[in-house]
Amino acid sequence: MDNCVFCKIRKGEIPGTILYKDEDFMIIKNIAPSSKVHLLAIPTEHAPFIADISEKSAELLGKMMSKISHMQEELGLTNGYRLIINQGEDAGQTVSHIHIHIMGGEKLAEF
Repeated sequence: MDNCVFCKIRKGEIPGTILYKDEDFMIIKNIAPSSKVHLLAIPTEHAPFIADISEKSAELLGKMMSKISHMQEELGLTNGYRLIINQGEDAGQTVSHIHIHIMGGEKLAEF
């Protein structure tokens, strides 16, 4: 997608703090964190919503969650973390490219 900020970061067209990257996805620091550690895991394939992803990308979401789990110490998530996928404007999705919010590094409020 030409105007997608996440696609531009992946392509190196705009800066982003990339903590992990492979051919399938990347993990970056959120520029507007809502917790001490607030990262984003973003698939390489551009898809606005879960309903838009391919079967291959659905499997990738599992791979992403597994990688996050294996990297939790490296990412500063040693005492637990929260994973969130916002879908649509009412849910707070501000970038139309599916992504997982990774939050932790402190005691998070219950909801």
